[in-house]
Amino acid sequence: MTPTRTEQRNPRTRGLDTKSTIEILRVLNHEDQRVALAVQRVLPQIAQAVDAIVKSFRRGGRLVYIGAGTSGRLAVLDAAECPPTFGTRPKMVQALIAGGAKALRGAVEGAEDSASNGARDLAKAGVTGRDVVVGIAASGTTRYVLGGVEWAKRRGCVTVAVTSNSRSPLARMARIAITPETGQEAIAGSTRMKAGTAQKMVLNMLSTTAMVRLGRVYENWMIYVALTNQKLHRRGARILTEAAGVTASAAKHALRQAGHDLPAALVMLKTGANAVAARRSLRRSGGNARMALELHPKRRAISKGQGK
Repeated sequence: MTPTRTEQRNPRTRGLDTKSTIEILRVLNHEDQRVALAVQRVLPQIAQAVDAIVKSFRRGGRLVYIGAGTSGRLAVLDAAECPPTFGTRPKMVQALIAGGAKALRGAVEGAEDSASNGARDLAKAGVTGRDVVVGIAASGTTRYVLGGVEWAKRRGCVTVAVTSNSRSPLARMARIAITPETGQEAIAGSTRMKAGTAQKMVLNMLSTTAMVRLGRVYENWMIYVALTNQKLHRRGARILTEAAGVTASAAKHALRQAGHDLPAALVMLKTGANAVAARRSLRRSGGNARMALELHPKRRAISKGQGK
């Protein structure tokens, strides 16, 4: 049986163990430069998936990742970053990994070989036809992921594949196939390298672009960043200062008035609304900061010097 390209030996990295430290690093860096180009070639498919995810969110659905090993860990990382970055509910973006929480710290032998476990884990997560399920597997042959995606497909979910093998069962099974062809790894079969880097890039694009489309970003500021520690409070005040064009003291004053609700403080500063009216505008816009500003009856904005 011919191995997939991600498992084949890379002719450009032969003799890797005979090279000096700087030579090894140059070889690895040269291989890594191929990843961004591979992702660039599948931007249309990523866009399709983002549009499906946004549609799902607007219907009350979720984005659910499913993967094993490195793929699963990358999925967990991306999902975990969404609430603090975009102010989302914890269950809005979820990640399931073969072997469960134990697999985050170490290998759980054989966990990825069970197709029924993939289906079982999605069922336990309460996945419905409103959700988008993204299966992640470098080879596209991981049984846990295949079982989950097949189950999701039968439930009417939009299914997405993220794999470095365009001819794999996973790519053929999913409605939308995102297949950055990263080729042979620097170390044969070590798909935590180029394939893993491509997966992280794609997952970042899926979640980030979907959140931008939902209005969880204003301009290019994290307007929904969770203000959970001193560093993030300072970041929130700085974002507000720049986004509203006010002094630092005015930004801090508005944040206190808004109960440290950053989007509400932005609406207050840019429209002159009080906290109650600002939150009402955000509810009407589904949390879309820019739309809330457009929907709100514009009054005198708070002066730049207020709060001094």
